[in-house]
Parts: sequence; C-alpha cells; structure tokens
Amino acid sequence: MVKAQSKTTCVVTPDMVLVQGGSFTMGAGAVYPEETPSLLIHVKSFYMSRKEVTNAEFSKFVEETGYITLAERQPDPELYPNIDPEALKPGSVVFDSSNTSELWQFKEGASWRHPAGLGSSIEGRDHYPVIHIALEDAKAYAQWKGHRLPTEAEYEYASRGGLEGKKYESGDTLKKDNQHIANTWQGFFPYSNSKEDGFEGLAPVGSYPANPYGLHDLIGNVWEWTQSSYYPNHFTAETLPKSWSELGYDSKQPDIPVAVIKGGSYLCAENFCMRYRPAARHAQDTGLGASHIGFRTVRDEQGC
Repeated sequence: MVKAQSKTTCVVTPDMVLVQGGSFTMGAGAVYPEETPSLLIHVKSFYMSRKEVTNAEFSKFVEETGYITLAERQPDPELYPNIDPEALKPGSVVFDSSNTSELWQFKEGASWRHPAGLGSSIEGRDHYPVIHIALEDAKAYAQWKGHRLPTEAEYEYASRGGLEGKKYESGDTLKKDNQHIANTWQGFFPYSNSKEDGFEGLAPVGSYPANPYGLHDLIGNVWEWTQSSYYPNHFTAETLPKSWSELGYDSKQPDIPVAVIKGGSYLCAENFCMRYRPAARHAQDTGLGASHIGFRTVRDEQGC
C-alpha cells in the first residue's frame, strides 16, 4: 500500500454538515435479502462532507502527497497466481453501454485520471466525483484530510435525512416538486435511457437538491465506499457467525475481502439494481474500483 501523510489537526470546513446523532431502523424488509433483518441502530453525532469527493479535491491530495492509486499501480503477480503475469496491467473496470453483451470491461490505463481508459481525461471535469477509487485509496485520502470513511450505519442514517421508514431520502418517490432528486437511470437498463433527470452518465456533485440534512447525492450518481465489511445480512457483533472473516464475506466472491458500498449510482434503474434507496447495500471487492464508485468523508464530532 502507498501511504499518504495524514494531517494531525481537526479539519471541519464549511463543506461539511453536522449530522446530529440518534436512533433509526436500519435495513428494509421486502426488496433485497441483504437488507434484512431490520435493526434498531443508534449513531453518534458526526460531520459529513456535503458532497462526494471531486476530481479537483483528489488532485490536490495527489499533488501534495504523491499518492498513486491502486488502479495506476502494476499488479503484484503473487496476488494473482492464476493469471499470466504478462496480462497483469494497471487499469480498472469501465461501464460501456454500447456493448450490451459485456457491459463491464477491464480497460488498461483506466484510472481516476483516465476514467474511460487510455486517451481519456478529466479535463473540464473538476467538479465531477472522482472515480476508479479502491477502498485503500479512499482511506488514504480520508487520513490525509484528518477524516475517515463513514460506517454503513452512519451512511444510511445520513441518507435517510430524518425520514424514518421511507423508501427514498425524499419520501416515497424519486421526485420532489416534480423534479428528480438523484442521478439514476430512467428507462429500461441497459438499452434505453431517457435522461429525464438531465444526465446520461455522471453528474457534477451537487447537481440535485440536498436532503433534509443538507447533504447531496447520497443516493445516485456514484456508489460510495464505507469502512464497514460486507456480510450477506445485517448482523450485530454478537450474532455475526464466527466463521466469517473480519474482512467480510460475499458468497459470490467468497475468498475476496469485501466492504459495503452504499447509495447506488447513475446506472441504477427500476428494472435493474434498485439500490438508489437508503436501505440498499452492495458488496464490493476492496481492491477494485470502477467507473461508478466514489466516496465522501466524515469526521467525529468529539474533539472538533
């Protein structure tokens, strides 16, 4: 891992919101099985970034620290014993709607600097969310800021915006005052997208109204990393099966460390991946970023 120097002072800037702690019902009962069982959870007050980390913000971090993201590094052959070393190239996973038989493709050279692969750039996209970020990249940025990543419970609590038991952060629909409240997919995924919400792909951060806590894009736009390991259901520390690693467990990728990502993305549609809801959660390989995964940071209230 390439470590970044951390800041030692408490940094709470105007672009952060104090989310007052409280209790809420975490999870849902009838959409996806991994959202069960519903648990009564209490979270302490914390500060959260109003918006997703942008390309401009991540660029500043890289300039000051010289950090190299996982997607930009040469893969270690010892970690991939079943792959020809000649085939191991730096890169990341990119969504390509033009190839419906293989929507997700590993592209050599894809990274936060080159989001669509070699030859692409982030010029003119300073205010778009940074993508192709692996968990260790997000943690390194957060450490540099003097922050951390949110827990799964903190993320869900914040994204609910104080609306207990509602399907979305706006209530029971993805619209408020007849306007879309998030960047999602409208139409039949992956064949048609009406772009009714104003965007076909990523949107600049803050393009949609803030939720009742003053936070933008906690659902839609990009999936966001949490610091929580992923397990197939909600478990307490007392009920977590002892056979499961602290690095998480996903039956679809049982030997790979997995963490929880939250919020859904611009690729979530009603007919596919309805995970643009506060209760929704998904397993993600901690060593793999993608063109629809970003993050934001939080800070404990205590000590600030």
